[in-house]
Amino acid sequence: MKIMNDYGPQRIVSLQPSATVVLAELGALDRLVACTKYCEEVWPGVANGRALVADSWTAKAEEIVAARPDLVIASVPYQIEALTQILKSGARFLGLAPKSLADIYMDIATIAGILGMAERGQQVIESMQSEIESVSQEVRARKPSDRPRIFCEEWGKPLICSQRWVAELVEAVGGEFVGIPGSQTTAKEVLQANPDIVVAAWCGAGDRVPLEKIVERRGWESMRAVQDRNIYCVPDPYFNTPAPTLLIGLKALAKIINPGMSVEAPGVRRIAS
Repeated sequence: MKIMNDYGPQRIVSLQPSATVVLAELGALDRLVACTKYCEEVWPGVANGRALVADSWTAKAEEIVAARPDLVIASVPYQIEALTQILKSGARFLGLAPKSLADIYMDIATIAGILGMAERGQQVIESMQSEIESVSQEVRARKPSDRPRIFCEEWGKPLICSQRWVAELVEAVGGEFVGIPGSQTTAKEVLQANPDIVVAAWCGAGDRVPLEKIVERRGWESMRAVQDRNIYCVPDPYFNTPAPTLLIGLKALAKIINPGMSVEAPGVRRIAS
């Protein structure tokens, strides 16, 4: 009689790109049976041969059931109706709601632990921490004359500040985050704060934020960041996917503050005029 020693999930449905990225970094994509179209955008090729399902915001029970999972992983943002659908599917459910880098590390450790890959999970966490420290040290070595004040936004209407983990990345590269992370603000309040740099990374918009239009519509022409052409669009996943993907966002911020740095962050776009 064969005794099964591995009780970890073998058929996983990911309803959020961050969970898919973590599975990929752990080397566990062989257990992924279904994901969202947004997962494909963050990790190209991941949808090949796998079912596409609705995400944590619009989940559908019948799609989850059809994939026959033994674990569903979802993450913020949620809708109550979507959570109801996930629970209705009857599958085991891991729901994540990170706010900070520490939360993200814990989520990685949690997923790795459930999969029986705790040691690999620790390696992924330590790699993230090491990369953040390495970029931070290079920034400090360049000794910028002062700490640039940076406003980062994750949505444009209503205007919403980026999450706490982005604020922590800003601090790591020697900047000062403008506003309250994750909170709604107004164009007038941002203008009054007069940041040195503005970085837009709108959820679901990729790299398509219309920088010139938002400056005009918001009446930001007199802002220091606009005067110095320090208005940037960073591809959405770099800031809004709470997973190792954030390391590219870190490098984007470092490069924006110190253009001479050796780090690379493809897809970052600066305002034309």
